[in-house]
Amino acid sequence: MREEYARLYESAPDEVAASKRLFDILRILRKECPWDRVQTHESLRICMIEEAYEAVDAIENENMENLREELGDVMLQVIMNSIIAEEKEEFSLCDVINWECDKMIRRHPHIFSTDSAKSIDKVLEKWENVKSKEHGETNLSDRLNDVPNALPALLRANKVQKRTSQLGYDWESAGEAFHEVEKLFTQLRGDLASGNVGLDLIGQLLYAIVDVSRISGIDPEEALNYSTNHFVKKFTEVEASEVRSGRDMAALSLADIKNYGNDLK
Repeated sequence: MREEYARLYESAPDEVAASKRLFDILRILRKECPWDRVQTHESLRICMIEEAYEAVDAIENENMENLREELGDVMLQVIMNSIIAEEKEEFSLCDVINWECDKMIRRHPHIFSTDSAKSIDKVLEKWENVKSKEHGETNLSDRLNDVPNALPALLRANKVQKRTSQLGYDWESAGEAFHEVEKLFTQLRGDLASGNVGLDLIGQLLYAIVDVSRISGIDPEEALNYSTNHFVKKFTEVEASEVRSGRDMAALSLADIKNYGNDLK
């Protein structure tokens, strides 16, 4: 143990001291660790995404011990990016925290001022109104362009559609939205027959399915994850069954695998 860092080995007694302990450790790593020293905002992008998804995975698995760890990893990414910005004199970690504090106060006028909001819908409406003003949105397109491109595609489509709906542009019902799906599906069937399937049509079909899902009150990201998880679970069960019977899944023909079709749905 290096004597000058002995204090960092001790657990902190409260959240203020614990935050400072982590801040100090990361500032030291930024100066002395060969890997940490060369990191940039760009090089840490994937790390930020991976840590956020791992935290979400811990929540979905109801694993609180793992969630505690993953939230710490997310916090590490926030602090490291802030330290990099400090070095470039762009903004500081203090700026990040104060900005978030100010934003929470601005976006909750029903708590921190004399405004009132008697329902969750009203709270969200006030949130969006304040957010629009903060982002300098002057026309309807600004609301849509403000949805980050880096979001997962289904999540981004859902957010864009929700904002479009808030602006007064939406299907009358899920059934009406489904007519668009049927139209695109018919077009896709023809393209498949001619061997000319394009990126644009597949994208339109997926976007239309998100519309149906959203209007039906189903989160498309959650729905697809549910089906994917269900498929993986069932496939695992089938493979285990094959192993128990002395067969190798890899040795099965396409026809053999298709015979399991009903089991894998």
